[in-house]
Amino acid sequence: MRYADGGGLTPAARRRREAVRMQAAELFAQQVKPAEVARRLRVSLKSAYQWQQLWRRGGVDELLSRGPGGGRCRLSPRCLEMLAGYLEQGPAAHGWTEDQVWTAARVATLIGRKFHISYSVSGATRLMHRLGFSPQVPARRVAERDEQAVTAWKEATWTEVKEPGRPVGATSASRTRQASPAGRPGDAPGAGAATPRS
Repeated sequence: MRYADGGGLTPAARRRREAVRMQAAELFAQQVKPAEVARRLRVSLKSAYQWQQLWRRGGVDELLSRGPGGGRCRLSPRCLEMLAGYLEQGPAAHGWTEDQVWTAARVATLIGRKFHISYSVSGATRLMHRLGFSPQVPARRVAERDEQAVTAWKEATWTEVKEPGRPVGATSASRTRQASPAGRPGDAPGAGAATPRS
């Protein structure tokens, strides 16, 4: 599945956010307090204080956009473009014919085959989101699955390995007493009205 804007901020949205930080820098230069900056620019107080700290440390340059977030990608922009093209072609074009879903594991394998770079499944997931795709889960079971072998294993082996459960009729682990049939809950059998002390 593909997202409309790559699953994150578009370059235009990053530019808008940067413009707000530049306005904050102008206000800081005028000695405006972070609380007032937050109110005027309609941002959180936390952001205003962080921006002021960055501005004091390095000026306006510290508030410039650093581009898309996340770690540095090991694929070049050209390779990313090629990978997006491969993903658009679908899994069948690359040897996965049993279903038409891109799992993160398949994408990691594809990256290894095409670019000779090793990606973990979680890394491939992040990369897919960066390209505007979401990993999918296959709807069908593995074609090679032997249902008779699975059933035989469940009947023979699973019963041996499975931990024994609670015995039938086992009670709760709490220290409550069961209600007696003749009287209030918690009364001992035959208990009735209270007897006076002697």
